[in-house]
Amino acid sequence: MKIEHLAWNVEDPISVARWYVENLGFTIKRQIDAPPWIHFLADDSGTVMLELYGNPAVDVHGFKDIPAMGLHLALVTDDIEADMARLTAAGGSPDGEINTNESGDRLGMIRDPWGFCLQLVQRAVPMI
Repeated sequence: MKIEHLAWNVEDPISVARWYVENLGFTIKRQIDAPPWIHFLADDSGTVMLELYGNPAVDVHGFKDIPAMGLHLALVTDDIEADMARLTAAGGSPDGEINTNESGDRLGMIRDPWGFCLQLVQRAVPMI
């Protein structure tokens, strides 16, 4: 089996989807322009998607209150400093410093404008 998508309920799926398209390079594969405002977003590989929607019957998690190591979306980067700066300028909030792990990977956490944690990963040896 392979992953098709990961879904989460957000307060403003239209704005979140727009930010992910404009700042992460995702593309909208399918959307519904009526409640619950479903957006399927594909990463630049076109093989993994996120589903964002706004279902008022289900609680929206306080993503900003979840520790970065409790939940995050990891994204591959070729230039972690430039991407951290660019996403910060676009309204993201760094969550700690860029660090290097024992494998030589460089990692940085940044929260999107709604508090969801994104981990930028610059691998010493690519895993995918």
